[in-house]
Amino acid sequence: MTLPKTPSFDLTGKRALVAGASSGIGLGCAVALAEGGAHVTLAARSVDKLEAAAADMTAAGMQVDTLVLDVSDVAATEAAVGAHGPFDILVNSAGLAIHSPAIETTEADFDAVSNLNIKGAYFLTRAVAKGLIAAGKTGSLINISSQMAHVGGPDRAVYCATKHAVEGFTKAMAIEWGPLGIRINTICPTFIRTPLTEPTFSDPEKVKWLQEKIKLGRTGEVADMMGAVLYLASDASSLMTGTHMLIDGGWTAD
Repeated sequence: MTLPKTPSFDLTGKRALVAGASSGIGLGCAVALAEGGAHVTLAARSVDKLEAAAADMTAAGMQVDTLVLDVSDVAATEAAVGAHGPFDILVNSAGLAIHSPAIETTEADFDAVSNLNIKGAYFLTRAVAKGLIAAGKTGSLINISSQMAHVGGPDRAVYCATKHAVEGFTKAMAIEWGPLGIRINTICPTFIRTPLTEPTFSDPEKVKWLQEKIKLGRTGEVADMMGAVLYLASDASSLMTGTHMLIDGGWTAD
């Protein structure tokens, strides 16, 4: 009998671009890919945070470099990806949330969230795909979406709208690029404790709401994301495209 063989999670020889990599989920994803053997380019707007993250990762024996990048600037993003790619793996963790009751949403807030979460994500994904296509390479593109791409939530109409849009363009791009061997998926986390989410976690009423919605009874940590991103980036997920991974503790089960 010939036993089946588990596909490899090894990313040795792969180049990965992680946007929003200076802290939180993005940094966790970058570490996971580097631990898997990839050479990781950390991209974000903050030079100081990027350099600090890169220094710590280098000290830990990881292969890493940095790229100052604002993904809401489409022309600059396309130029940077074109100059530094092609990248075998993309993780887009750059995102913005401005919460308010829907009736109080300002046009400026709507535009700011949409420009980063939809427009920026769309054109960053396209830029990496263009590099792969020009080089005749396959790849894995991963957008960090949200459980809010599959449900609604109070004070989150704009955020939910943008994340639903990410799920939509992911499916369409997967159909177009699948024949070229380019996969694209999303990861949809629940509330993950990061510096950006501390205002939520510091409010006892909001924490109570989260714990009631999350069936496992706890909120998320950055480490909860790391296995998922390694899986989607590697050959272990080679038949997955145009879909999502919910890491929500059961939030969307009802």
